Amino acid sequence: MTRPARSVRPARSARSARPVRIGPRAATALVLVTLIGIAAFGWPLLADAGSGLAHSQDAPWLFAALLPLLVAVVVATIADQGMDAKAVAMLGVLAAVGAALRPLGAGTAGLEPMFFLMVLSGRVLGPGFGFVLGSVTMFASALLTGGVGPWMPFQMLALGWFSLGAGLLPGPERIRGRAELAMLGAYGFLGSFAYGTIMNLQGWVLLQGMGQGVSFHPGDPVPQNLARFVAYCLATSLGWDLGRAVLTVVLTLTLGATLLKALRRATRKAAFEAPVSFDSGAVAPPGPRTEERSPAHPR
Repeated sequence: MTRPARSVRPARSARSARPVRIGPRAATALVLVTLIGIAAFGWPLLADAGSGLAHSQDAPWLFAALLPLLVAVVVATIADQGMDAKAVAMLGVLAAVGAALRPLGAGTAGLEPMFFLMVLSGRVLGPGFGFVLGSVTMFASALLTGGVGPWMPFQMLALGWFSLGAGLLPGPERIRGRAELAMLGAYGFLGSFAYGTIMNLQGWVLLQGMGQGVSFHPGDPVPQNLARFVAYCLATSLGWDLGRAVLTVVLTLTLGATLLKALRRATRKAAFEAPVSFDSGAVAPPGPRTEERSPAHPR
């Protein structure tokens, strides 16, 4: 009787390491949390002048909705891809590193080194895990630095979108080397400004009395308020966002190649894609055959 032999596929090289793809359940969870986030950021623009509502009041509700949805994205991604706890452990390690990086520059001209880590991690781990990594990293860093407040759930959403975008960049299996670093640097530059702009929208609606040209006017037409918002961003946060963008580009171009290689190697070692299969067509070579003859029935 023969047994199926165990065949092992050759290990993937660093060049062929692929990000974790988004399955249908993870995509559904991401779309849901994105829609909730867009509504949370943008609803004050559509509120009337007598609503009396502010982000400081709706932030706890957003936070309560965000945490279960983050867990849902992780569970859905694992269910779609069949991964084990090693993937979640890698997310925990990267989130801890990102949270430790933030205090090194936060509060100094917008220099936040954790943003370049989010770009590279999103590129390697994929958009689903990138979103969760960005959100969890911001949550952990807020606890570490004492930055807990009504703005925290909005920061979690914004950084999650930032990391998700890095995972959606084209050519995850084809673009490598300097071309990839240039693409990631350009994304980090633009994404840093996008992050700052989104967070400005959260705080801008709470500030009054800054001047007719930059203050938010509840109930005014959306185009007029958006024009004031652009003026507000140019007057208040342009320099801060520029510091974040430049530092992200510099760190990506100088440290990106080494860190990308390390992340891809760790992803392969974690065996997110099961490397072992059983081939029913393979047959083990026959071993030496022994026969026992009964003394009463010689041949």
